[in-house]
Amino acid sequence: MHIVAGVDLGGTAINYTIINEQEQFLIEGLCEHPARSKEGPAVCLQQIADGLEIAVRQAGLSVAEVTVVGLDTPGPASANGVLSARGSTNFVHPEWAGFDIRGGLAAKLGKPVAYLNDGNAGALWGHFSLFGASAKKTSISAIIGTGLGGGVIIEDNVVKGRGGFGGELGHVLLPYQSIRGVEGIHPVCNCGRVGDLESLCSLTAISKTLLPYFLPKFPGHELGASEDLSQAAKKVRGMAERGDALCKEIFRVQAHALGLFFDEMINTFDPDALIIGGGALETAKEFQDWFIGEVRAAMPDQREEQAGIPIVVMPNGDTAGARGAAIEALKLARQGGLMGD
Repeated sequence: MHIVAGVDLGGTAINYTIINEQEQFLIEGLCEHPARSKEGPAVCLQQIADGLEIAVRQAGLSVAEVTVVGLDTPGPASANGVLSARGSTNFVHPEWAGFDIRGGLAAKLGKPVAYLNDGNAGALWGHFSLFGASAKKTSISAIIGTGLGGGVIIEDNVVKGRGGFGGELGHVLLPYQSIRGVEGIHPVCNCGRVGDLESLCSLTAISKTLLPYFLPKFPGHELGASEDLSQAAKKVRGMAERGDALCKEIFRVQAHALGLFFDEMINTFDPDALIIGGGALETAKEFQDWFIGEVRAAMPDQREEQAGIPIVVMPNGDTAGARGAAIEALKLARQGGLMGD
């Protein structure tokens, strides 16, 4: 009987969950505390271990009953959890450069650890929420946050790629010029690409590209008075949901970018489902339905056999990473080929 933990190590918080052999989550909501990743590996790994003790007690268990631990982190990192030698925004301490965080946590806990990046973990949770852990289905998830994460799940397995960078969906280029109402726009991603999905469909895209583009078209709009567009961007979702014309235009453009992207994915993978996650759609169902309708409206005509592929909103967005990491660990436990330290 396997009891598995999932650990989502973010830049500001660590979130935990527990899943059993019957694929039941034993912690319903968030079980988190502030992350100390910026203090380096020794402090961070000890904090993960201490937090795991708290999480398993919340589930009425002990750490000794946990068979495998699943871990997800922001990238860049290899498929096996070796962090980039160049570091990252969330791993600024010099000792993180080239650090094997999966192996380090396995050694700290004395248990096998499975690793995913945070986008792939969220995608795996979205897939599981629709199909369970062993349905042999294929899904594509786009998770809209500060950037654009997500992942490709083929027959229940995460596509990681040669170096762990498979499923970097935010950097897929789009024919964005075909989106109505954005003539002359020049969407530049933080990665340097022009016209990838993240350059139009992310919180960063709103502050960096979409607000500067649309505000002159709506003279006197209240967001135009903001001196900090990054703060103004955080208000766009709520204002769009309340019917503000400028903010709904921004979300329409994001939905149309997603529609073009999903069309590319349909013709590449012929998936069983398309999943949208992230804070952008933590809204009432009426707004979610409108947004998905706009995604569909932007998609070129599909073959009759592919026109009915469902587009769904990912549930439990705040717990997606930890749950996806736990599902990956449960799969590893069931395979019997447990990764040691």
